[in-house]
Amino acid sequence: MIEVKYSPESLEDLQRVVEFIEVKNPYAARRIVIDLQEGVSRLKQFPEIGLPVFKAPDPERIRDLYVGDYTVRYLITEGTVYILRVWHNKENEKNL
Repeated sequence: MIEVKYSPESLEDLQRVVEFIEVKNPYAARRIVIDLQEGVSRLKQFPEIGLPVFKAPDPERIRDLYVGDYTVRYLITEGTVYILRVWHNKENEKNL
C-alpha cells in the first residue's frame, strides 16, 4: 500500500482552514477534517484518483483531489503520495 506524507505547507493549510471555520462552527471544522482525512486516505489505494494538473511540470504525477469544497494537491512518487497543499475552492491558489 502507498504511504501518504504531508508537506509542512499542507499542514499549515489544514491548520488555517480549521482555525478559520472553528471560530464560527467547531462542529463544521471537525467534519471538514474528517472528510479531508477520508479523501486523502483513498489515495493509499487509488493514488491516481485525482485530476492531473496540466499547468504543472509533470501533470501525471501532480494531481488535484477534490473533497467537498476543498482541493488537495498532491505528488505521486513510487510508494509515496506527498500532500503538497490544501485550500478551499473559493480561495485563490496563487495566494497560498
